[in-house]
Parts: sequence; C-alpha cells; structure tokens
Amino acid sequence: MSDTLTREELHTGASPRQGTPVGRPSRWRAGVVQVQRHGVVVVSAGVLLLAVGFALFPSVFASGDPLVGIPAEKLEGPSLAHWFGTDNIGRDVYTRVVHGAALSLTATLLAVGIALVAGSAIGLLSGAVGGVLDAVLMRIVDVLLSIPALLLSLALVTALGFGTVNVAIAVGVGLVANFARVMRSEVLRVRRALYVEAAFASGARWHSVLRRHVLRNSYAPVLALAAVEFGMAVLAVSSLSFLGFGAVPPTPEWGSLISEGRNYLATAWWMTTLPGLVIVAVVLAAHRIGHAVEKRGTR
Repeated sequence: MSDTLTREELHTGASPRQGTPVGRPSRWRAGVVQVQRHGVVVVSAGVLLLAVGFALFPSVFASGDPLVGIPAEKLEGPSLAHWFGTDNIGRDVYTRVVHGAALSLTATLLAVGIALVAGSAIGLLSGAVGGVLDAVLMRIVDVLLSIPALLLSLALVTALGFGTVNVAIAVGVGLVANFARVMRSEVLRVRRALYVEAAFASGARWHSVLRRHVLRNSYAPVLALAAVEFGMAVLAVSSLSFLGFGAVPPTPEWGSLISEGRNYLATAWWMTTLPGLVIVAVVLAAHRIGHAVEKRGTR
C-alpha cells in the first residue's frame, strides 16, 4: 500500500493503515476560538469592574479635585502628570472622567431599572391576562417601538427638564417597550406549560400561579436583555448629557466632558477623544458581557 495519503484521507484526517486521525486542526482552531472568546469576556468584565470602581471609589483612582484647575497648566497634552491632559482652565481630564463615572453610571442603572420593572410588569400583565388588555397594551408598545429610543428620550427630557434623574427617567421610558415585548413572549410560552395548567387545576390562586410559576420561569431572558441594554443606556445617557440635559456644570459627566472639549478639537483633541474612548470601551464591554449572558441563558 502506498505511503501517500489520498485527498479524501487528508480531508478526513484518517490514516488508511492505522485508522487514527493524522491531526486535529479543527479542534485546535476551536480551542483557539474558545480562548479568544473567554479572553474577550474577561477583558470586558475587567473594563466594567474598573468603571464601577470609578463610580464607587473615585478618590482611590483619582485623588485630585475635579472642579479645581490650575490656569497655568491649561490645555496640556497627556503626560505622566496628567494622563488625559488638562482642559481649558487647567483641570485634570482624567480626574474629571473618574469622578464623572458616578453620575453617568448611576443614571444608567436607574434607567435600566425603570425599563426592567415597568416593561416586565406590562409584559407580564399583557401575556397573562390577554384579551382586550393585551391588545391595548401591545398597541401602546407598538407606538413606542415605532419611535427611535433616543428621539423619545429627548422629547421626554425636554418636557421633564434638566437633571441627571430626569435624564435617567427619559432613557428608561425609551427602553420600556423592548422589555415589555420580551416578557410578554416568555409569559405566553410559559402560560401554556403543563405545570401551570396543573397549578390552576389544583385550585391555586391566579396571582399565586403568576408569581410562583409564570414569573419565575420567564424572567431569565429579560435579565439577559437588561445586560445587553445597559450599554445602549450608557450611550443614551451620555448623549443627553452631551446636549446639556444632565448635571449642571461644572459637575463632571461623561457626555458633558465631551461637550466641553468640542470647541478645542483642533488644539486639544484629548479633551473629547479620551473621554469618548472611555465611553466606547464601557459600551462595548457591556454589550459583550450582555451577549455572553444572553447565550448562557438560552442554553
């Protein structure tokens, strides 16, 4: 028998004499892909933990005063003394980014919390009750979905007024429809399960079955959606802050920091670029973690 392997044998990786694989390139590739995926998830988790650290313990990461600047050091580029450079009145941009994380992430968490609670309640009632209530609630949700979330948030914050809390409420309302749709679809799926019908047949109360059986088996995809929407909420909160609807200056917020530096793009690019990269990193990390949670929840 010839020692030369046929094209079919090379393709299958098997030896005609031994019947054993010559090599396992596909397994090696799969292993490399798994390492890369886990590595990205670990890095994303590290970015989010660092951002949370900025919000909870800003003085540990930047001990300076974010509101006080040294005019003699204004518009200095990034250096060992000022990692993100200084702004137009000599304030350290890195210090302002670190201290601005508290307001930005607090508003984001509040927005996602509002959307999660309100959307879950709407979807739960709509899917469980059905009938006219389901039709009315879903038509309202359809109207909300037909309006871009950022445009809806902008209209609401214009009516509510300035402030970080108002920004969070506006962004949260803009995300309610997504959570309502997901919760309703899960409730409709669970409501037809045999154990739910058995609970009703045994004489259990309606609200008890809803809480103990339907809600308990429907919330996982909604929590996964909350993780995915966290990144979008960061972006929406920063956008409204950029437009001037957030905290009153000179209180630092991520969006307002970029807004303050837009007049100095030609001479001090770091005032907008570096805070913007921080927002991009947090948004991408939140999306990656959210998709990882969503895949894990659907297994």
